[in-house]
Amino acid sequence: MVKERISAADIAGLNFETTLGAVPYTGYPLFSSPDAFAFSLRDAGFDIFFQANNHALDRGRKGLERTIDQLDSMGIKHTGTFRTEAARSLYYPLMVIKNGIRIAFLNYTYDTNGLPVKEPNKVNVTDTNLIIQDIRHTQLYKPDIIVAQMHWGEEYRTTPSFEQQELADLLLSHGIRIIIGHHPHVVQPIVTEKKEDEIQRVVYYSLGNFISNQQRLHTGGGMLAEIVISKKDAVSPVVIEKCDYLLVWVQKRMNNGKVHFSLVPSWEADKQPMGEEDKQKMDKFVEDMESILQQEL
Repeated sequence: MVKERISAADIAGLNFETTLGAVPYTGYPLFSSPDAFAFSLRDAGFDIFFQANNHALDRGRKGLERTIDQLDSMGIKHTGTFRTEAARSLYYPLMVIKNGIRIAFLNYTYDTNGLPVKEPNKVNVTDTNLIIQDIRHTQLYKPDIIVAQMHWGEEYRTTPSFEQQELADLLLSHGIRIIIGHHPHVVQPIVTEKKEDEIQRVVYYSLGNFISNQQRLHTGGGMLAEIVISKKDAVSPVVIEKCDYLLVWVQKRMNNGKVHFSLVPSWEADKQPMGEEDKQKMDKFVEDMESILQQEL
């Protein structure tokens, strides 16, 4: 059911917070996932993988380059990490044209967990001067709208930090209209700016988790950002018609001595096989998320 929602989107993107670094496959703190993981995400309907995050270098240069190569071989669009500066110059920003709308995607991370980016590789690490330069370069492509995917903030904090808000203000003031954040592993508020009841700009400070096995409070799920944009004709500006969210929760069940993970959509939870205890857990999660999203900043 989550797959149906994702596949129905004209464009679906995700924060790909792992590497395809080949065997041995590893989890935290240095991730390397099977190639099948990326195949499954693609088959679920995701079109774009955003790779600028703090785990991009978990398998070093070989892991970064193999991830790029595998995504290319699967026909998956991606951005945020690059083999060389020349590749970055050629492929950044990521431009996507859909239904006559030219969309530019930018992607940055606050850090790479202290692991150095070794030449000739490039990872988009947050630097305000670089970001402003990139935005100006992006505007030369005449995009109808620019979307920034930001790996930022403090882990497990349900309100955006001062630094997040300051950086969001900078991005918005330089022409970004949609910001989607991740890294805190918990949901943070959505802020929309309207003029005469029309949405001008929006910031999803943090989507929380999608699929994870984290145990901390509020990490048992997250949200999908559902944004609708339109354009009347070739010369009209893009209109942000809707900025919505869909909550998902990770159900964990034991089967034959193994833990099985299921992503449960809150909007169709009644269709999922679920015991009373799990139902109560999910209801509590949804209640908490709604409370977090109602916060005034």
